[in-house]
Amino acid sequence: MPPSEPESSEVPTAPTVLLTGASGYVGGRLIPLLEQQPVILRCLARNPDKLRPLVKESTEIVRGDVLDAPSLNEALKGVHTAYYLVHLMSGSHDFEKEDRQAANNFADAAKRAGVQRIIYLGGLGDDADPELSPHLRSRHEVGEILRESGVETIEFRAGMVVGAGSLSYQLMKSLTDRLPVMICPRWLTTPTQPIAIQDVLDYLLAAKDLHKGESRIFEIGSPDVVTYGDLIREYARQQGLRRWLIFVPVLTPYLSGLWLALVTPASFEVGRHLIEGLKNPTVVRDKKALDVFSIRPLGVKEAIRMARETPRRSPDSRSRSFFDVKESRFLRFGN
Repeated sequence: MPPSEPESSEVPTAPTVLLTGASGYVGGRLIPLLEQQPVILRCLARNPDKLRPLVKESTEIVRGDVLDAPSLNEALKGVHTAYYLVHLMSGSHDFEKEDRQAANNFADAAKRAGVQRIIYLGGLGDDADPELSPHLRSRHEVGEILRESGVETIEFRAGMVVGAGSLSYQLMKSLTDRLPVMICPRWLTTPTQPIAIQDVLDYLLAAKDLHKGESRIFEIGSPDVVTYGDLIREYARQQGLRRWLIFVPVLTPYLSGLWLALVTPASFEVGRHLIEGLKNPTVVRDKKALDVFSIRPLGVKEAIRMARETPRRSPDSRSRSFFDVKESRFLRFGN
């Protein structure tokens, strides 16, 4: 009888997952969830010392910058799945160009490193709309660049992320809290499908474990199609506030951005870019995410209720919010 083969003593190595945008709103909330997964978590950071106190000791941090192509080689070495959660809308007068450069840098480096999957959070909006805002057009272009790399890319397209610390939600909250009467442009009646931060995180985690296949785009949102005016009214109702919205025919994004800068902590440039996107419907037209994933997103009322009951965390907390984008070069995702 031939001698039996000795059993291998090698322990299967957990896959390495790279997270970009780790210091941002969505990325910061994704960190503790990924740290509970059977993976080796690695974070890309321009300043590792600032991120280190916010993560577990077992989490790797690599110094790098998506606009510095050579710095990505070490960060992506041995990575199986990479989360791309960076948007260069703050600190740049030509964020479309920088978004394009950053996406190309990351896509090329991921391809060379043999990354198996990229998971990207973009924005809703109709590609065929000739009036699509630069902000939304740039989000779609980044997804296209990542797909063209040949690396399997899972792109989620979402509207407003409803959660304490999300930039778009905080803008809406600040306006409603501070202004009893609001002069509103008519495009505040544009239809949208916001999504709770809890549901965004669930989708991002689930994408990691999808069966390998071709690149896909999933549009995600709450089951409720509402307007931005509806969101203001619902938040005010839950807060016990009486608010009046007066709609006027013309209020340009430029003037709206100045107005926002006066009454909210957001910078003028970021506020203006976000407002430009409000004129575009951001609704889920393709519902295949409901077929592929078991996630059933919360309705708008419940999403706002949960956001109101969740205090914004301080900058020193585990999940840092970049609502005060004046201090940050990058606007991490928290639409």
